[in-house]
Amino acid sequence: MQFFIERGIDFIVVLQAVVGDWFIFPMRFFSYLGNEEFFLLVLPLIYWSVDSALGLRVGFILVTSNLFNYAGKLIFTGPRPYWVSSQVRALWLTETSFGIPSGHAQLAMSVWGMIAAYLKRAWVWVAMLTVIFFIGFSRMYLGVHFPHDVIFGWLLGAAVLWAFVWFWEPVGAWIGGKTLSQKILIAFAASLLFIALGYGTWVLRSGFQIPEEWISNALLAGAVEPEPLDPDSAFTSAGTFFGLAVGAAWIMSLGGYQASGPVGKRAIRYVIGLIGVVVFYLGLGAIFPRELDLISYLLRYVRYALIGWWVAGGAPWVFVRFKLAEQAKSI
Repeated sequence: MQFFIERGIDFIVVLQAVVGDWFIFPMRFFSYLGNEEFFLLVLPLIYWSVDSALGLRVGFILVTSNLFNYAGKLIFTGPRPYWVSSQVRALWLTETSFGIPSGHAQLAMSVWGMIAAYLKRAWVWVAMLTVIFFIGFSRMYLGVHFPHDVIFGWLLGAAVLWAFVWFWEPVGAWIGGKTLSQKILIAFAASLLFIALGYGTWVLRSGFQIPEEWISNALLAGAVEPEPLDPDSAFTSAGTFFGLAVGAAWIMSLGGYQASGPVGKRAIRYVIGLIGVVVFYLGLGAIFPRELDLISYLLRYVRYALIGWWVAGGAPWVFVRFKLAEQAKSI
């Protein structure tokens, strides 16, 4: 691993010097297209206002890929370039997690790849692969990932994408034959597996000591202090997965939901839906404690389960109820 770190530093230092500062803005733009927060804005837009079937796929692959990325980072405990070398300029200053695999590269491959796989058009594949490439490239230029971080992120994201494309229909058919109660139990069991993988990996790595050099270099670069040993992501992914699954199953039991309709109604849906997300996210975030204890983790699970339920089921129910959308027999 040290060989890849050293060669990666050489590559990034040369890249930043040769390309120059004019590239900072476009690279930050592409990095934003791979942000988890950006996808959390895109997912509701697709599901509520564009294509509900695609939106559901994007939602599930997002939370699943995010969990595997979290576990992968804890397994490898790899540094970021500016943590180990003061020669690397940190041009994206908010990262606190481990480096490998790159979350931006992985989520981009999973989410943008899912959109391309669903639409099945050559020009969409070209566009999505171009975006995926530049998202990964931007992470290297901005000094927050080594080339091997990005490559492994792409590979892991592609593996998750392949699994979703291959198993979505058969698993969906199997789930479709279950009662609502059975679907909820299956979703809960799956979310417990999420917690077992994420929290279990964190327990194994909880004794890891972050080198002082990593901390001092990060602070010297003007970035935030590394805090890579945070178990919150395991409960965030698990709760969101459970909420999405329950919301989707519930709205289907009521007749389903479709995202078609006039542009004006689609825009109103998105605005109303986002207000609900903000209420759950900020409101419950202000009420629930954020300590490192079991109660806080469980409440985090509940908080994100409610957000997932609102996105997949609660908001669509409101839309149908107030004639902003119509029911459909399938999603």
